[in-house]
Amino acid sequence: MQLAIIGSTGHINYVMDGLRELPEVRLVGVSPGSEGEPIGKLTERAAREGHEPTVYADYRELLDKARPDVVAVACFFHDHAKIAAEALRRGIHVFVEKPVATSLDDLAMLREAYRNAGGAQLAAMFGIRYNPAFYTAWHAVRDGAVGGIRLMHAQKSYRLGSRGEHFKRRETYGGTIPWVGSHAIDWVHWFSGARFETVYASHSAMHNQGNGELEMSAACQFTMSGQIAATVSIDYLRPAAAPTHGDDRIRIAGTEGVLEVRGGQVLLINGEQEGERELPLLPKADIFADFVRQIAGTGTCLVSAEQSFYVTEACLKAVISADENRVVTF
Repeated sequence: MQLAIIGSTGHINYVMDGLRELPEVRLVGVSPGSEGEPIGKLTERAAREGHEPTVYADYRELLDKARPDVVAVACFFHDHAKIAAEALRRGIHVFVEKPVATSLDDLAMLREAYRNAGGAQLAAMFGIRYNPAFYTAWHAVRDGAVGGIRLMHAQKSYRLGSRGEHFKRRETYGGTIPWVGSHAIDWVHWFSGARFETVYASHSAMHNQGNGELEMSAACQFTMSGQIAATVSIDYLRPAAAPTHGDDRIRIAGTEGVLEVRGGQVLLINGEQEGERELPLLPKADIFADFVRQIAGTGTCLVSAEQSFYVTEACLKAVISADENRVVTF
């Protein structure tokens, strides 16, 4: 199987890590995906890990000449949908950074390209589903650890660090809700299986240390099917001296108990025993390796194309809600 990588702005580590499990996959080409996007770190890592891809200046030339079976797209965020659609129209499977689109029009265009792709598959890089703590928690909730879900709160908190120029304009960034918050919005859908009904959101670019239009904080409140309530908080306010770049959490309250993921642990309180107990973590799996196995018919990826589109829709409607200060319905 032949692989190409377009862009090196997003989580290309998912792809490079997954390749270690996939000796049958050959990296045949790399290119930038967006104007002015550097790919030096990608080419250096590829060489360091024993790959010899051809470097193309333009992603269209890569698609036409390298003729990959699968392409990973991880460029500046506003170009994800356009490039993913180009690949799908050629019948190429797509592993794409989230958000898969930064506007509802681009999302509709990408959905149509997928529908007409003749069986080509797509998954967004919702790789935190594969984090051992979140994967363990999902299994526990699915097996009834908290009973029926009634209330969820998810948190994404990052260090700001140094951000590229494309982060500083909404046109190229898309917003902090779809970039950072998409993981947390994905969790509340993934854990509950519920549909989004309404969202009310807010965001603020205040105190963003000169980063233009980049929002430093955001909050979303979703009503979901079955009268489930879900809230999501998102920020770049984690101090530079914090021990880790991110602090990812979810709390799920149900009819039979409460489960939390925090600090890499899964903590459960329910009626089976007294007190809070820590659940043993399931082994780590790899999202890109699973996606390739799904293409080959030997496995299943935890992230489907429809989930990729649906969570992106929820993110973009939350941005509309925050921009227009109103409740948005689904």
